[in-house]
Amino acid sequence: MEFLETIFGTIGDLTWGWSLIPFLVVLGLFFTFASGFVQFKYFGRMFRVLQGKNQTGDPNAITAREALLLSVGGRVGGGNIAGVAVAITLGGPGAVFWMWAIAIVGMATSLVECSLAQLFKEPAEDGTYRGGPARTILHGLGQDYRWLAVLYAICLIAAFGIGFPAFQGNTVAGAAQDSLGIDRMITGVVLALGTGIIVYGGIHRIAKTCDVIVPIMALGYIFMALIVIVINITDIPAVIGMIVSNALGFEEAVSGGMGAAIAQGLRRGLFSNEAGLGSAPNVAATADVRHPISQGITQSFSVFIDTIVICSCTAFVILLGDVYVAGAQDVNGVALTQQSLVSHLGEWAQYFLTGAVLLFAFSSIIYNYYLGENAMTVMTKSKLALNLFKVALVAIVFLGAVAPAATSVFFFSDPMMGILAIVNLLALLMLFPIAKRLIVDFSAQLKAGIDRPVLNPDDYADLDINREVWNGKVND
Repeated sequence: MEFLETIFGTIGDLTWGWSLIPFLVVLGLFFTFASGFVQFKYFGRMFRVLQGKNQTGDPNAITAREALLLSVGGRVGGGNIAGVAVAITLGGPGAVFWMWAIAIVGMATSLVECSLAQLFKEPAEDGTYRGGPARTILHGLGQDYRWLAVLYAICLIAAFGIGFPAFQGNTVAGAAQDSLGIDRMITGVVLALGTGIIVYGGIHRIAKTCDVIVPIMALGYIFMALIVIVINITDIPAVIGMIVSNALGFEEAVSGGMGAAIAQGLRRGLFSNEAGLGSAPNVAATADVRHPISQGITQSFSVFIDTIVICSCTAFVILLGDVYVAGAQDVNGVALTQQSLVSHLGEWAQYFLTGAVLLFAFSSIIYNYYLGENAMTVMTKSKLALNLFKVALVAIVFLGAVAPAATSVFFFSDPMMGILAIVNLLALLMLFPIAKRLIVDFSAQLKAGIDRPVLNPDDYADLDINREVWNGKVND
């Protein structure tokens, strides 16, 4: 076991430690400039998805809003509550600024990767669609790169489909035990049953569940943060000034100064919003939309919600309180967020946060399941294999909840995520000219007065896209 841990530890160091974060930042900047600052250009259109209208009129389709909320449910989790606290503890208040910066850059990356996933999606047996980086590689780069698609799928299953559900189950059970005194066994059984009911209902049930859970958890958490902000409204300018001055090196809050702020802000921001990691495109491809860029814009909005809105809520709750002390690490992680919230609103707030953690983690579990299932369908169409995966997921969630030490078995999760992110970014770099064509096409239709642009598959006859998917949209 120690030998395997050493191998995966080295992989993690070579990806997250040396290459991945600079790669994500540089490519994000490239996509931003090369696309004509597309995340700003279409920012106003992002809010249209909240209306929840079905773009194509198919009552059985996954709508753009459902796909958005499913991806938000997956992105929003421990990184927004504990991760932000860790970033501030290790990098100082300035880390928040760099989280904002990487989110703005990541919005362009997310738009590109999710638009490509939409373009190359395939119809599924249940009338929905499947897509994602693996299928984008197969259809965009060709069968010569099938090995790369399979490598991506294996890493996605290992990281998101197996490892992370165990950690999420552990997070929920730990929070319930610490705050409410609920035995881990009870939490494990409830989580396992709930997970099983939802994942056996397929993508429709998953999407419908997230359509209910995510607005409740996100809006509830934002509402609590807004109460804290209103109570301390006069201190907001000083906190913002502290964030900016620490970020730019005018003040040093922790050892390492500006360097620590940049490193922690970028790392935690990327972990939180997942832009460029290739996870969200698997969900983005399920939406039934008229043009791939429409869902790309929607998923760009998901990054904005995750980091600019929800991570900022956590940051202000911490920095407006008196629990956080610059340079001290006595209280960090979820405990720092929890104690800060209690300092503002009273003891009852810790129970609210426990509930928020539960909903965040549960939505992440079902999101992670779908990522794993979708990756498996790239390698096999066997229904037996998919059913075995569902049983394994339920067991893993239960194991993670009842046996905290068991999560150490899944030490391979972060290194595998590092590999799949590099594979995804390499594919995006090679396929960006296609994404640029989509952006130009979408913009041209808007300029021509078409309020809801439609993809004409005849304009992409040179690409291996599924015409069955897109032909009907032209005549809608």
